[in-house]
Amino acid sequence: MSKQKTVFVVDDDPGILRSVKRLLSANGYDSVLFPSAEAFQKHDNFEQAICVVLDINLGDDSGIRVCDRLKVAGMSLPVIFITGNDNPKTRTAAMAAGCLAYLTKPFVANSLIEPIARVSAGRV
Repeated sequence: MSKQKTVFVVDDDPGILRSVKRLLSANGYDSVLFPSAEAFQKHDNFEQAICVVLDINLGDDSGIRVCDRLKVAGMSLPVIFITGNDNPKTRTAAMAAGCLAYLTKPFVANSLIEPIARVSAGRV
């Protein structure tokens, strides 16, 4: 897998993982899927991805806390947050975490692909 086209996807909903994988594949991106924050954090090669699509409301953790832990560990992976439970407090916390994009499920395909394309092209 080449770094230029690999996106990590972290979501505890298997249906979302499958649909995002199909969307990424249809747009020329590889993906590595993680069904939990724990599985994602156990991964040992964060350099292989151009960004991570990270659910905010993970069953075992918060995507925002996962993002904060990545930063503390020195990982500078761009993050696109997705959530099915949008509210002003969560949106503010996600933006403060420095996300590349904040998407509410269900989202339009291009709203996910466009920020990924910017990162892939080095325009972030």
